[in-house]
Amino acid sequence: MKLFPLLFLAVAAVASQNAQAQDAAAGAATQPNPDATLSYIHGAWDTLTRSMTDCHSLVDIKVTANPVLYLPAEVAAPPEVKAVEEKCHVKVASLPRRIEKIGDLRPEELPAAGLLYLPNPYVVPGGRFNEMYGWDSYFIVIGLEADHREALAKGMVDNFLFEIEHYGAVLNANRTYYLTRSQPPFLTSMIRAVYENPASFAATPAGRIEARAWLARAYALAEKDYSVWTRPEHLAGTTGLSRYFDYGAGPVPEMADDSTYYPDVIRWLVAHPKEDAAFLVKGSEHPDAAEAARLKLTSCDVSKSVVCERAWAAGYRLSKDFYVGDRAMRESGFDPSFRFGAFSGATHHYAPVCLNSLLYRYERDLEHLAHLLANPKDAAHWDHRAKVRDAAMQRYMWRAGDGVFADYDFTHARTSTYAYISSLYPMWAGVATREQAKQMAAKLSLFERPGGLAMSNTQTGLQWDDPYGWAPTNWIAVAGLSAEGFREDAKRIARAFDATVDVGFAKDGTIREKYNVGSGNANVQVSAGYKVNVIGFGWSNGVYLKMRQVLEEK
Repeated sequence: MKLFPLLFLAVAAVASQNAQAQDAAAGAATQPNPDATLSYIHGAWDTLTRSMTDCHSLVDIKVTANPVLYLPAEVAAPPEVKAVEEKCHVKVASLPRRIEKIGDLRPEELPAAGLLYLPNPYVVPGGRFNEMYGWDSYFIVIGLEADHREALAKGMVDNFLFEIEHYGAVLNANRTYYLTRSQPPFLTSMIRAVYENPASFAATPAGRIEARAWLARAYALAEKDYSVWTRPEHLAGTTGLSRYFDYGAGPVPEMADDSTYYPDVIRWLVAHPKEDAAFLVKGSEHPDAAEAARLKLTSCDVSKSVVCERAWAAGYRLSKDFYVGDRAMRESGFDPSFRFGAFSGATHHYAPVCLNSLLYRYERDLEHLAHLLANPKDAAHWDHRAKVRDAAMQRYMWRAGDGVFADYDFTHARTSTYAYISSLYPMWAGVATREQAKQMAAKLSLFERPGGLAMSNTQTGLQWDDPYGWAPTNWIAVAGLSAEGFREDAKRIARAFDATVDVGFAKDGTIREKYNVGSGNANVQVSAGYKVNVIGFGWSNGVYLKMRQVLEEK
């Protein structure tokens, strides 16, 4: 259903006018210089690198508490980690039991939130995101590979293999409050990026033996990670497709540092009753014991969560179903937009194009790796899985009349009409036929802006909607277009996006997590949700380098 949130439209329009006025006042005092941007990126990898022996790695501004570093129950603390206790004034503890699959251990079972141990250094996005993230890391890894930082890239993939082995899956990030969800599955693409780079392993017989052993271990653990998406909770009804889902309940703990988000959502829903979708429940700001017991069943547990306690406005609280969708949205990485209803509160009711495209690519990658490992039986299995998913995507997601892949609302048996950049993922994944790719490329104008591709064609004031553009989705689109032979389109978008990064860098010497592709700069004015445009920034750095490679191709 097409949504036009007028309040946010008005705010976004004013913000855009203000940003344009600021640009006009600033003038062109500093000209964009790609060489300066590149120099910054080359040095930023070290600035953004964290490790378990670095005190700065333990800091978590999202949850303001004394730092705790948790090790898996079955892993003894290495000497360098024991030394961290005194050096960084941090508590080192073990998780209470072994974790076999994601969701086995709930964050609320632990006495305090903390960082989850990883054995190798890793690159973080930046700012409040001071840990290794599941999908950010793919774009960081390909950037590291492009910048000849192969050892750091391989170490990050090894960290993900450690996560699967000891924490049950690739996590949203290595903090305890992320133990209940994953993120968009890019693991096999990261494995291939490392394995297929000749510089990852020594060019000797011993190096080749090491590479094959590494690949065999990575393949086995990738199979385990894949199983996350085929568990009943992650299935989109009987469609044969998958959905996003978080095994936790209630509001997410990491929003403790943003006390306005959930109240902002409530106020918007109250002002737009037609878009409520049963996301509101009556509730007091300070409920008594009886009401608190009722809210535990209909909303969230105010006695156990400070975030839940603060999630009140105008006589209302958010429904339990909203929180299920809110958590699923965060697993999607697109937090938030209006793609799946107001604030994407209905994410769990959809089979998303992005997730199923990624899983198709995952299945094809596992087929390829099985062939490399001389395992034709496994290869045939993954070929079958990929064909089944492809058939389901063609059946439920392809809108032939519109020439687009669309998210499928499996609760109402209908495709979404909300134009979103994730509709381009099937080109990158290899799902789209040549004819479908041609039709999809013809729809680029829905998202193309002077500074790159916007997330959607609906301005809601949220960061994952128009006019904001992000490095990962711009890269998926450019890589997909290039793979399908639309190289001029790919180069045009790559040039525009990198130019936007250059403009932002020329203004203040930083690279940001997101950009205003409508105005072609880093002037972002978000109305609700994450309102800060974080400096860093891991995936923007990586994608900038990959876009340059596209532009250098003959």
